[in-house]
Amino acid sequence: MNQTLPAPLDVKLMNLTASVLFVGCAMAVLAAGAWWVLRYPGFAIARIVVQGELVHNNAVTLRANVAPHLVGNFFTVDLRAAREAFEQVPWVRRAQVRRVYPGSLRVELQEHDAVAYWGPDTGSALVNSQGEVFEANVGDVEQEGLPRLQGPAGTSAEVLQMYGLLEPVFQPLGLDVEELELTGRGGWRATLDSEAVVELGGGTPQEVVQRTQRFVRTLTQVAAQYGRRVDALESADLRHAGGYALRLRGVTTVNADAAGATAVRKR
Repeated sequence: MNQTLPAPLDVKLMNLTASVLFVGCAMAVLAAGAWWVLRYPGFAIARIVVQGELVHNNAVTLRANVAPHLVGNFFTVDLRAAREAFEQVPWVRRAQVRRVYPGSLRVELQEHDAVAYWGPDTGSALVNSQGEVFEANVGDVEQEGLPRLQGPAGTSAEVLQMYGLLEPVFQPLGLDVEELELTGRGGWRATLDSEAVVELGGGTPQEVVQRTQRFVRTLTQVAAQYGRRVDALESADLRHAGGYALRLRGVTTVNADAAGATAVRKR
């Protein structure tokens, strides 16, 4: 039986040195190839194609603003960083970026669709149709008559939903909800386009809507009893269990402590 003799030490060292040199050469070749890919002009991003329904931006301005933030070439550019760069542009809600060979980036953009102002009138926040708050130049808003919504942080979608429920309730009176606020205690306050302020109270959306519907059904009749129309409404408080209290312009009561206020039982 033949036994294989162990290789001499000098042979082992030669084999190890050859392996190290081979690995080193391979890594150097890969590094040189990577450097060539990074530097070769033929792999540069030659074109950025912007698609989508753009109202507040245009493709030329977008490319000019975002291109300086794109690092690398067609193969090495970070698509996630490119997407984030586009989404930092005002009015841009979402961006999708992908490579299109050879040398192009195709960007699909979705802009915010402003449906309301958010917060105090000194701010620049808006609410889109998804109930998301975003910052933009309010001077760029093209829609007229947008309502103003307010509420604690993170409640924009809830406030927008409630506005959608309440706005048609007031329409039979010929009044629109100009402002709607969700207070810190969970109550709702509506300001109408007649400048009347209505305290709607709290509860589930269904409870708030039902309470408001009862108020709307009786307001015309109550105002007529005092020779007034619904646009004479100054304020109303719907938070009473048995009805509501309201104030009409030019109407006073014999109770000096509640001058101008009229209590109405719920029907």
